[in-house]
Amino acid sequence: LTGVPREQRAFQYLLAHAIPGDPRHVLQTLDQWSYYCEHLSCVGPVKGRIVERLVRERAPQRVLELGTYCGYGSVLLAQGLPVGARLYTVEPNPHHAAVAEKVIRLAGFDEQTVELIVGPSEEVIPRLRAQHGLAKADFVFMDHGKRCYLRDLQLLETHQLLAPGATVLADNVLFPGAPHFLQYAKTCGKYHCRVHRASLEY
Repeated sequence: LTGVPREQRAFQYLLAHAIPGDPRHVLQTLDQWSYYCEHLSCVGPVKGRIVERLVRERAPQRVLELGTYCGYGSVLLAQGLPVGARLYTVEPNPHHAAVAEKVIRLAGFDEQTVELIVGPSEEVIPRLRAQHGLAKADFVFMDHGKRCYLRDLQLLETHQLLAPGATVLADNVLFPGAPHFLQYAKTCGKYHCRVHRASLEY
């Protein structure tokens, strides 16, 4: 009714309640908004713990996130990175990217740590090396359009952007589902697959 998008309303709530420079508190405040005010399609705290654990175990130096949305996943990933590591996050929707940029900076991450790239993933991936300096990704988090998962994984392979032993973590592969991606990952012989069972966010 106000004409203000849901994502922008969530950011206004963040400004009023979150502690600037405290990524964990920024995430908790977004969780509060999504539980009690309006649903946001963020990773959420339950699946977030899986992401945190894997980032901690792998300690990646170069991380690629496909699907920034409001920046929840970016903050979640960035807070677990080792010193000197960098996150590249790709968002096709410029309105969502504008909110995400503010959320990421509010959480305390500068452009040297988190670079937000606006554009469709199929256009951004081929130019990641030349334009953004990403030679190889150690960790990829897919949380964008489920129909894009397989295409973008194969684009990463074609452009040799996956480091040896890289981890590819994809959200919601069972529901709403990315069956072609899942089938390819299980049968192509390039990956060891594991499905993490979790509830939908919020």
